Amino acid sequence: MTEQKPSRREAILHALVELLEKDPGARITTAGLAKSVGVTEAALYRHFPSKRKMFEALIEFAEEAVFSRCQVILQEQEDVTVRLQQLVHLVLVFAERNPGLCTILTGDALMGENDALRRRASQFFERLETQVRQALKEGEIRQGLRPRTSSARGADFVLVFIEGRVQRFIRSSFSRLPSSDFEEAWALVSEAVWSHSLQADKPI
Repeated sequence: MTEQKPSRREAILHALVELLEKDPGARITTAGLAKSVGVTEAALYRHFPSKRKMFEALIEFAEEAVFSRCQVILQEQEDVTVRLQQLVHLVLVFAERNPGLCTILTGDALMGENDALRRRASQFFERLETQVRQALKEGEIRQGLRPRTSSARGADFVLVFIEGRVQRFIRSSFSRLPSSDFEEAWALVSEAVWSHSLQADKPI
């Protein structure tokens, strides 16, 4: 059975991601992208009216890939501590497997682009922070987990961990993998987020 050939639109997006991965600090031009795909700039614009639309399509792809899987974790995993661990690990592994996309989500590839586009990219982490915050609230309500701070501050701490690892991945030219030594690192993060169960305070 032969594999289905990707559409020209998919080929353009794939080429853009590859360029970002090969040279994460370079500014992508439509001329360079068209050359990489093997088409004219006019052909490029037949599929995407602007470079901004290309970036937005990749952001949407990242959101769909990550948050659809997040929903599966939320449905299948009842233990909030395990749920949150799996959610964070999911994001780090996704970043690891999609280095070019990382540079878009963090805004590194969007320097010099429209401010609205950078704000659009930042929505990925804002949405992720909301999911983490909800998980922390559920842990306190349903499992009696005692947070060391508010759910908002706890979520902020978790996001700093995620974004820090992704930024380090980019800064190291994709050599320092975000998921490396995850179990040990997450144990420290978890300890900083939760103290102990409220159930332990109840008299026997």
